Amino acid sequence: MEFLNQHSLSLILAIFAFTGLYIALFKVDEARARQISIVSSLVVLYITIKQYFILFDASNTELQLVETYNWIGNIKFSVGVDGLSYSMVLLMAILMPCVLIASKPIAQKGQPRLYYTLINFLAVAVMGVFMAKDLFLFFLAWELELIPMYFLIAIWGSKNRNYASMKFLLYTFAAGILLLVGVFWLLAATGFSSFDMVELGTLAQELAYPVQSAIFILFALCFIIKLPSVPFHTWLPDAHVEAPTPVSMLLAGILLKMGCYGLIRFGLNFFPEVLVKLAPAIAILGAVNILYGAYAALIQTDLKKIVAYSSISHMGFILLGLSALNTAGYAGAAFQMFSHGLISAALFMIVGMIYERAHTREISEFGGLAKVMPKTFFIFILAAMANLGLPGLSGFVGESMIFYGVFASEGGLTAVKIAAAFSTLGVILTAAYMLWMNQRVFYGEIKEKWLKMSDARQSELIVLGVLLTLSLVYGCFPQFINGLFEPQLDKMAYLTGKLV
Repeated sequence: MEFLNQHSLSLILAIFAFTGLYIALFKVDEARARQISIVSSLVVLYITIKQYFILFDASNTELQLVETYNWIGNIKFSVGVDGLSYSMVLLMAILMPCVLIASKPIAQKGQPRLYYTLINFLAVAVMGVFMAKDLFLFFLAWELELIPMYFLIAIWGSKNRNYASMKFLLYTFAAGILLLVGVFWLLAATGFSSFDMVELGTLAQELAYPVQSAIFILFALCFIIKLPSVPFHTWLPDAHVEAPTPVSMLLAGILLKMGCYGLIRFGLNFFPEVLVKLAPAIAILGAVNILYGAYAALIQTDLKKIVAYSSISHMGFILLGLSALNTAGYAGAAFQMFSHGLISAALFMIVGMIYERAHTREISEFGGLAKVMPKTFFIFILAAMANLGLPGLSGFVGESMIFYGVFASEGGLTAVKIAAAFSTLGVILTAAYMLWMNQRVFYGEIKEKWLKMSDARQSELIVLGVLLTLSLVYGCFPQFINGLFEPQLDKMAYLTGKLV
């Protein structure tokens, strides 16, 4: 038990890595591979729950659960979490069992061992991004995520999977190049004295402002491509449409949050002065994302594209929260990251369920499905309400904190407040496309060919029940998650507040 307490983060990485290796090296069938993966993910979930209740101290604003091992010269295998990064580790731990349970129909189509191996390796890379305390380890994990995601789309995707997977690879590889240049520039500017992200954060703030600005822009471009933000967003709808349902759940649920996390982490800990100066531009970019994504979702005819553009819109709220330069804005952005991970995964799951049964996602083909899929209809209503920000559900908490943070901000932030005012239209558009989607799919007359369509299976109900129950719990008791990162973000807001 003492070993678990001292090595809980590296143990999480090891469990996913060894699970992937075991499935890859030993001949196991689909059922066995899925069982092993689910058990491993539940063990990881148990570890993160223990961290939440016992090991992690939310009042401590420094990195915790730190493990450092010698690796290559000054480069160390060093991991640790604070409130912000731990919330993302917890989100990934929640999503993984849900994704694996939902993977059965996809893995049964062929090459199940490779599928479950890639899913587990993807978990290692994503967890590594959020746990990394060493900058080289952060970059390595960031780049390694590309490989399993590319193959998951390219092998198990729909008919245009080759185009979508290649577009995903090119965009994210370009983002990685920007990150690489930024990393080396930062290391060169600080004399390669350390790869430790805490020490580098202090050193980065001592650099000349023009150097800070140039490096931050490189980092920021990388992160907004991953977010994704307009105008670099076009890879996401294509990737979502072609990706299998479980991969879409991971892509929207946690992979997009890598970009959000990077912006907050490097903006606040490395380049706060640049962040303050660029706050109006970030707010405008956020407003564009919110409005463009919501409008684009409103005119789509493909169910999956609606949810994909909805994700682009909701990522804009995170940019808007970051531009508030206060605790409420930062905490709202972090809460929105967690909340959107739950809600978007549930929405993609529901769309995938309908597609699996109907073999089409065209809205014009549907109508009246509530008559044959009453359970799915009820669950979709709950997910849609969470997505449009109904009070009592988690989607409301993040957005309301962000708007409060922006309008309560002080000192020369008129452009930020104007951008936020326009962004409120996005809330109306979100309600419009979610309710329109609900009406066209579930209400009206049902076509004869759908009369025998089956309702949600027990495994699907379990996955959706977990995701939406958590959305309800965190909507009613936001402090369960907000309490993780608010003390840390309050400290950072004090520092950026002095620069306003």
